[in-house]
Amino acid sequence: MMRFEQLLQHVQRAEQRVELRATHTQLQWITLKQAWRAGWTPGRIVIAGVVSGFLVGRAEPLRTLTGARWMQMFTAVSSFVATAQAAAAAETAEQAADTAQDAQEQAEGLADDEPMVDEAFDEDEIVVTAPRPAEAATELSER
Repeated sequence: MMRFEQLLQHVQRAEQRVELRATHTQLQWITLKQAWRAGWTPGRIVIAGVVSGFLVGRAEPLRTLTGARWMQMFTAVSSFVATAQAAAAAETAEQAADTAQDAQEQAEGLADDEPMVDEAFDEDEIVVTAPRPAEAATELSER
């Protein structure tokens, strides 16, 4: 009877050790992931890319690149550049939209405070003339 209780205690201690080690392993894994992500700075990424590109270039010489492979590489690089340009354009458009919204809010604030037209303005003095052809062409080309 005593032997069974000793075995039961031994199993319970082993289970506690497994649970403790599993918790410890999870904590170490989380720490490793955080350190790994923090370690990949932009400079290190560029260096890793250059080194891996050099190693790939040494392992597979340029003479194995046929016309089709050159075309694949060109297509991949051009799509990468197009994606980068699209992202930059989207960022610029977002900034322009924010600026336009700020300007509109300021204009609405001014419209509430001050009249946009001077009260001394006389409508009878307005003379509307059509633009000359050269002026119209310049205006269209500036748009």
